[in-house]
Amino acid sequence: MNTIYAIMDTLLPFDAFRFSFMKNAFLAVLLLTPLLGLLGTMAVNHQMAFFSDALGHSAITGIGLGIILGMRSDLLAMLIFGIIWAILICLIKQSGSASVDTIISVFSSTSIAAGLLILARGGKFAKYSSLLIGDILAITPSDLLSLLIALPVGVVLWALLYNQLLLTSVSPALARSRGIRTRLIECAFVVMVAVAVMLAIRWVGVMLINALLILPAAASRNLARNSRQHAVFSVLIALFSGITGLIFAYYQDTSAGASIVLVAAAVYALSLLLRRWRK
Repeated sequence: MNTIYAIMDTLLPFDAFRFSFMKNAFLAVLLLTPLLGLLGTMAVNHQMAFFSDALGHSAITGIGLGIILGMRSDLLAMLIFGIIWAILICLIKQSGSASVDTIISVFSSTSIAAGLLILARGGKFAKYSSLLIGDILAITPSDLLSLLIALPVGVVLWALLYNQLLLTSVSPALARSRGIRTRLIECAFVVMVAVAVMLAIRWVGVMLINALLILPAAASRNLARNSRQHAVFSVLIALFSGITGLIFAYYQDTSAGASIVLVAAAVYALSLLLRRWRK
């Protein structure tokens, strides 16, 4: 890490990056936002904008169940429960028993209620309240390692599944006629989103994770003329929002996660104006 810090001191000779915690946060933004930007494009195309919200709420339940089962790692508990929760949402969605927004709302409210019920026993929830808002400035070098692994793996999987996911979102019937196993592809996608959300939740927060996943993709959709531009613009907007929001939070001494989301919201508002002007 010392070598990386030395390179950053050379490339970023600014007051904001004098401290190790800011360097770690900056690296986290570079590793996390591109992955969320890519996954967000498919979440928007599949009309699952609030899917990450349900997964974010499930993180609280995951920690609670992890405590009951005696698991030492909160992250492992969140990953296991988040993946199970995501697959259940996907399977019920595919059954056609209810609309997507209804299913997501039911799972979202159930998971946060169950998590609060478990963690609030004995007044212990205060210990985990930081999950609600997150703190990217608290990220450690060991946390960066998990993100360093997740980014290339996520990008490779996204690239392998991209055409099949895109065709499935446009026309599931056409995708099935081409031999694409749409149910399996959708489940693989939701598992990818679940892993990304659980890795990011401690630093972005339950209340903000959905916005960080969806806003760059939604803004990109207003600007892009094709699916390739949609993905590229989403990654660029996510990176810009992350870096700008982090620097703003440092100089204004405020929440980094909230600042990042507000920058992304401002870009989305600008994209709406540009889209109207283009028309």
